[in-house]
Amino acid sequence: MNTFQFPMKVVKRQVYDRIATQDHISKTELLQEMDITSSSLNRILDELTREGWISESGQGQSTGGRRPTLYRINPTHRYIIGLEISRVYSVLGLYDLQMNTIVSYRWFMDEQMTPERLVDYVEERIDWMLNDYQLTLSQMIGIGIGAVGPLDRAKGMILNPVYFPATGWKDVAICQMINERTGLTAVLENGANTALIGEHWAVRDENMQHMLFVNVGAGIRSAMMSGGQLVRGAVDREGSIGQMIIQTDGEKLHDQGNYGALEAFASVQALEQQVRQRVKLGMDIWEAAQELTPEQIHFDTLITGLNQGNVFLQELFAKSASYMGIGLANLINILLPEKVILGGALINADPSYYEQAIAVARKKVGYDNSYQPIFSKGVLQERAVAVGAAVMILQQMEL
Repeated sequence: MNTFQFPMKVVKRQVYDRIATQDHISKTELLQEMDITSSSLNRILDELTREGWISESGQGQSTGGRRPTLYRINPTHRYIIGLEISRVYSVLGLYDLQMNTIVSYRWFMDEQMTPERLVDYVEERIDWMLNDYQLTLSQMIGIGIGAVGPLDRAKGMILNPVYFPATGWKDVAICQMINERTGLTAVLENGANTALIGEHWAVRDENMQHMLFVNVGAGIRSAMMSGGQLVRGAVDREGSIGQMIIQTDGEKLHDQGNYGALEAFASVQALEQQVRQRVKLGMDIWEAAQELTPEQIHFDTLITGLNQGNVFLQELFAKSASYMGIGLANLINILLPEKVILGGALINADPSYYEQAIAVARKKVGYDNSYQPIFSKGVLQERAVAVGAAVMILQQMEL
């Protein structure tokens, strides 16, 4: 980096980010790693210290002269809020500048959780956060939102997502609504992308450059990172992986999308639909299901039966996991990621689902042992979307 090519504001942010990455670092180390003059670095360090972004954190080991002063960021100088909006549940978290969770709320997205009700809920919880932790609105950098797509990120709008339990989730200006109610600047991104942002941040010491994230829940969502940057298409269709055709003569899911699409075999909606169809036909699946109407059978009902050892449900979940493995292999063969992170309700429902899916994927990745991606449930797991939404704000903040 040549400092004359960059505004000092950019260099200042780069110095801050380097301190944040190592946590405790000396001026000498910064000079060795960055193409910056000693006088410029002194000026930036003094400015960051005076403004409260960083602080001295003791002294390092001596190499023959005076012991060097160490610097670290001040994690409680500002705070960020991350919000996940999903079909099954939503999460609101308050984080410091090191992404430590101060407090987090999680709630189910039932038939009553319209956009207006969700914004009411978010406003109420943010008020609690400020009061309980004696914070002011000026200490909040903003609120990042990771939501189910499709989205118009530039306009901060959720467009027309499917499978929401409540009505009203069409053309929702969610950023404007939250800004008007809370006074916070809101930034929208699809939840798969924020999950990947969060997981990439969590393993930043590993220098991963090519990562794939797949969320297997009510729908199937994915995100890809190459060269450490998100890969975007011409439009925001985070659920498009679910339309991958894996069986040419297969069924549609709820008469929508492609015939034989992945989501018709490996999604919460698909499993619910298959069980409901069997109940309607009078098939004896398990005793508890006999007391329910098809409409009363939901994913939590299936999980209860699965945990009770029902053989039919075990076979159903195993078959779904195998189809998911085929879909993963197709993606991996095209994208060639270093690491594949799987999350979502189905992945977390039972350990065998994850194990079966990755076992099938490994067998069908069409390369020799010179290329085998790392599979993981991630570091952040169920917190990934909300934490990643906060990291997104952290990456965009101005010092």
